[in-house]
Amino acid sequence: MSEQKQTTWFHSNGYNAQPACEYCQGIIRHEPGCLTLDPLVYYARQIVVDPSKLTVGDCLILHSLAVLWSEPPTAV
Repeated sequence: MSEQKQTTWFHSNGYNAQPACEYCQGIIRHEPGCLTLDPLVYYARQIVVDPSKLTVGDCLILHSLAVLWSEPPTAV
């Protein structure tokens, strides 16, 4: 008699790609709130990174709300 080898096959439908977008972590497509798609989200990120990019109108609104929007102090 011959011995039969039992072969086990594993199948996975998992998608293991790295995120395509570093901002929204979208793999196949960007999320709706991704800064690459939404100009308001892009603007918000820009003013957090560089406060000098704040528009005059937004600066006036923040000032009227008593918000101080400036660069954080550097460590000494």
